[in-house]
Amino acid sequence: MKKIYFISDFHLGADVKENPSKERERRICRWLDMAKEDAAMIYLVGDVFEFWFEYKKVIPKGFVRLLGKLAELRDAGIPIEFFIGNHDMWMFRYLDDELGIPIHRQHVIREHFGKRFFIHHGDGKGPGDSKYKLLKKIFSNTINQWLFRWLHPDIGIRLANAWSNRSRKNHKEEEKYFLGEKKEWLIGYSERKLKTLNEQIDFFVFGHRHLPIDYTLSNGTSRYINLGEWLSHNSYAVFDGKEMKVEFFENPEGKIANL
Repeated sequence: MKKIYFISDFHLGADVKENPSKERERRICRWLDMAKEDAAMIYLVGDVFEFWFEYKKVIPKGFVRLLGKLAELRDAGIPIEFFIGNHDMWMFRYLDDELGIPIHRQHVIREHFGKRFFIHHGDGKGPGDSKYKLLKKIFSNTINQWLFRWLHPDIGIRLANAWSNRSRKNHKEEEKYFLGEKKEWLIGYSERKLKTLNEQIDFFVFGHRHLPIDYTLSNGTSRYINLGEWLSHNSYAVFDGKEMKVEFFENPEGKIANL
């Protein structure tokens, strides 16, 4: 049976203690080799890179192992789709033009093996966080993107990486733990979508939260799945046509945060 894979939040380019970016990239490539054996589809659900910006003739240095592996999978006929996250929102046409990997800026709803999936990175979906939502509007403005492009890449990418690292490190300690259904904003968002969408959604799949979570929503059937991250968890989700599971790669101590 072919499988559907979901994975997010590699943050390649960000070095963390005992888990440097290049080693993390090699581990991700080993995961892709594993997924290649039975993948019907692979969804990359945002923050694959700590920062990404495409100039007309320049892309950020590095990531050749990942890009080569993605090319290998696409050449083998495996569909891959990419959702931008808050750290790689300046992904434009490169992956689509070079590798045939479509880029999504909004959520999509897809059906696989008779089940319906609502997929998005997850940033900006909860209430509050007005500062980030304002920054997202500024960064997604085409005029601001045009102005940034006039910076020399050595300057622009260095500034952006510094900002990205600061943003990631500012996560509160409490955000490393499951906060309960009332405080987990993506659970609340999923519950509201259940009421407003005119169609059944079996799985709400997000990244961004950095915690592997598998939570059954109030209707008793739909589930909120958070994919976690690869800075420490090495977590992902896989649907085999019957079951949706959060699993861990080369991490025997990995566990779902809300269990």
